Amino acid sequence: MKYTNPFFKKRTKNYLSEILKILNIKNNNKYKNILINDIKNLDQALNKDVTFFHSIKYKLLLNSTKSNFIITNSKLSSFIPKTKIALIVDNVLVSVAKVTELFYPNSLNDQFENNFLKSINKKNYKNVKFGSNVILGENVKIGKNSTVGHNTIIESNVEIGHNCHIGSNVIIKKTIIGNNVSILDGAVIGKKGFGFFPNNKKNIKYPHIGMVIIENNVEIGCNNTIDRGSLSNTIIGENSFLDNQVHIAHNVQIGKNCIVTGQVGFAGSSKIGNNVMIGGQAGISGHLKIGNNVKIGGGSGVIKNIPDNTKVMGYPAKEIKKFILENK
Repeated sequence: MKYTNPFFKKRTKNYLSEILKILNIKNNNKYKNILINDIKNLDQALNKDVTFFHSIKYKLLLNSTKSNFIITNSKLSSFIPKTKIALIVDNVLVSVAKVTELFYPNSLNDQFENNFLKSINKKNYKNVKFGSNVILGENVKIGKNSTVGHNTIIESNVEIGHNCHIGSNVIIKKTIIGNNVSILDGAVIGKKGFGFFPNNKKNIKYPHIGMVIIENNVEIGCNNTIDRGSLSNTIIGENSFLDNQVHIAHNVQIGKNCIVTGQVGFAGSSKIGNNVMIGGQAGISGHLKIGNNVKIGGGSGVIKNIPDNTKVMGYPAKEIKKFILENK
């Protein structure tokens, strides 16, 4: 399901010539008046969007992308179809950060808002119960029969469905929440991800213009931290339950009917299938694909893809029968 992102304002006109300038690419006059609509991932970009190709693992997405303008480096430029325009740079991801900030000038700002409502107009929130000291931003939507606990902050444009229960001391920003969702005390949802480029003088921050999407019938445990996406969205699938103190990094996608127990950590951009069960204190590395019906033992370290219907345990995580034989 596609959701419109109401949280970041984009510049109205962005020319290819401007992009070439900030990337220090020689500007050809024929590109002078070409308007670029947006910057998106390979699988989401349309023909007037700019995208990027920074790893051979995304070759299949490159071959199917609709974008005509692809940021890449010299080593990977030979994979760019001749029908596309390759924008060759030294560092692809640093260049993507620069272009994203061009399109979304406020994308690096993650400070608290000043435009909170001075008082909650109960006419706008029928059949919603609020605890003490609740603070709402502008244009917050909360469905019927929902509750919001004490000292909770919900920032502008957040959408919360019907029959939802938000605990106390919760912070929610840049997030869309479905129906019948429970978010327990102390959770922080929608903060920027941990994305930056190390530099001896000053680390370069990576913009995060995605959001968090929490689908229907989900439970988020106490003190969970869920980062919003960078270009794509962080997604928690329908009927998934997260225990306490779980951390979910930017762009992670968790499927339907998943069970994640306490102190599990997900690094950025990993995709978790449906009906996955993960034991406590397991760690999932970034950019991995975990299949459907997978079971991961507690304390495991997952550093490679796991196919469907597999049980793994250990560090590095391996099939559970092999793990048991090696640890007799």
